[in-house]
Amino acid sequence: MKDLNVTGTLVWYYFICKREVWLMAHNIIPDQDDPNIDLGRFLHENSYIRRKKELSLGNVKLDVINKRDGRLLVGEIKKSSKFIESAKMQLAYYLLELKRHGLEGTGVLMFPKEKKRIEIKLDDELIKKLERIEKDILRICYEPYPQEPKKIAFCNKCGYREFCWA
Repeated sequence: MKDLNVTGTLVWYYFICKREVWLMAHNIIPDQDDPNIDLGRFLHENSYIRRKKELSLGNVKLDVINKRDGRLLVGEIKKSSKFIESAKMQLAYYLLELKRHGLEGTGVLMFPKEKKRIEIKLDDELIKKLERIEKDILRICYEPYPQEPKKIAFCNKCGYREFCWA
């Protein structure tokens, strides 16, 4: 297997399902016709259109990036705040990647259906936590096989549900 890069998506799934981290890292694509994937894609493409300035930086893809008070403001669009910890850590990882490229910024999670926004700031404690998570994600990805499936609440809305439970 070639060298892997940790991505924001892998960070997000790390807090939901470690099996899914392995599957994504090995390019096993979830069911693209799954209605939940369709809804996420629709919200991503149709929310915050006027402010949307998508940017790819290394192995991360930022949904919205602007300047506020002379600082970068990075936005991440989510369909729900149900998995808030995952969303916070994904956005914090994006801020860490910006910092690694010499850019400082603040993040904002945006939940258009809920009309909710949460600001995220990177600090030393969060950086240390993200560095530990990066190492664990790589450990998971370099395993020869994915973890056995475990039934969790997320399974019902997962694009891999048939792969895991058929």
